[in-house]
Amino acid sequence: MNHSIHSADRATHLKIVVVALVAGITVAGFGIAARTNADYSQTTQSAHVIKAGKPVVVTSAGMSEIR
Repeated sequence: MNHSIHSADRATHLKIVVVALVAGITVAGFGIAARTNADYSQTTQSAHVIKAGKPVVVTSAGMSEIR
């Protein structure tokens, strides 16, 4: 039995590709199924707007100065 991937035959390479493909599809399927927003009846999205406050400058003395 040879344990090198470089000298493996075509069937071994095909098996590795198939196993990797099945594992990738399984992980992707699990990720899609595990989403927390599974409520498909709500199709609209809303954005939360955050307004900036007044600019603040911190001096070397550790005090804040509001401009």
